[in-house]
Amino acid sequence: MSLLRLLPWALRAAWAVLAFSVGPALGAALDPRSQAVQLVASVAAWGVWGVVLAATLVPHPVSLTVVRAAAPAAVATAVATAVDGHGSPLALSTSSLALALAFLPEVGTVFVNGPTYPNERRFLLRAPAPLALGMLALVWALAAVGPVAGLLLVAAHQWVAGGIVMAAGVPLSVVLARAMHGLSRRWLVFVPAGVVLHDPIALADPVLFRRQLITRIGPAAADTPALDLTQTALGLALELTLTEEVPMLRTRPGRHRTEAVSPTRLLFTPTRPGAVLREAQSRGLPVS
Repeated sequence: MSLLRLLPWALRAAWAVLAFSVGPALGAALDPRSQAVQLVASVAAWGVWGVVLAATLVPHPVSLTVVRAAAPAAVATAVATAVDGHGSPLALSTSSLALALAFLPEVGTVFVNGPTYPNERRFLLRAPAPLALGMLALVWALAAVGPVAGLLLVAAHQWVAGGIVMAAGVPLSVVLARAMHGLSRRWLVFVPAGVVLHDPIALADPVLFRRQLITRIGPAAADTPALDLTQTALGLALELTLTEEVPMLRTRPGRHRTEAVSPTRLLFTPTRPGAVLREAQSRGLPVS
């Protein structure tokens, strides 16, 4: 069995183990709390654990978002129980392992290719640099804290405060969750007709580059004049060179959200550039 097939099973096993590592630590931390708080927190924790375990078994972009949203929560829970004096090295190590596996590019590749046709192959694009360097953690915290804090406040009979937090936090969480899911829908896709760039952050619509127009796929030079669609992502950028211009609508910040462009060269940053080049070569596309 290839590594690409083994890693999702490692993720499933790591997440399943959390019930026996983080679970007891959380139970010990909740023990001094009221019965209502214990009940709400326990039901929520078991519910999230079950949903995520099911998501690991169904490779899909939505499942990837669920797993990557929940994995940091497991680490946060393990850290919180440790601060409260009820943590354990096992809880910290297993939750950290689950987090590391969830964000591996190879795991992401398996999940986004779950619903594809047999002759298609998707490769995730790297997150924009501002998100990767800290903003994503802030977005995740804002999405997670509101509903959790609201539920616990209501369980503690803090009705007004809990209602206010829930009323403000739940809609915000929905908006931020949709934004985070957008990161799981940014792909370079190999299809029989050529290559598709599907990036809702950079492009208004997916763009097909027909194989007859492609003259090169390869690492980009530092001084290339190609259209930059990398969103300042960190990592190796690849350059796609074409024989003729291909019209597309590039999304832009500000009042006028789209800009019509027709490049013959463009840049993108996949999470696995080597795998992209190997796939291109296997499909007879010019790689250099």
